[in-house]
Amino acid sequence: MTRRPVDTGDPDRLYTVTGGRSRVDDDSFDLVTLIVSECEPTPGMQSEHVKILGLCRHPTAVVEISAELKLPVTVVRILLGDLLATGRITARHPRSARSVAELPDSALLKEVLHGLRNL
Repeated sequence: MTRRPVDTGDPDRLYTVTGGRSRVDDDSFDLVTLIVSECEPTPGMQSEHVKILGLCRHPTAVVEISAELKLPVTVVRILLGDLLATGRITARHPRSARSVAELPDSALLKEVLHGLRNL
């Protein structure tokens, strides 16, 4: 079995796709942030932006978008930042529990696990 590097994209292409940018200005997107399209693609848009808008008609995680586009997550975050800045998408960050009391009951989780195993 031959090992392949994770990032198999052509560096010149990735440079072009991001307009030469290598970082996102802020940390708006983590791997599980859900992205939702707010509009349809318009003529003249970058092809990757069009694909993202098409994929995100329903909430889609950043990591899923990266896998579908076959682009590194860092590149996808840059593209998402462009779309967020223009209001074409919204980002829904996962909620985190503030305390242990807000977490689901362990008995309920065991029942769900048991039910899933029976499927």
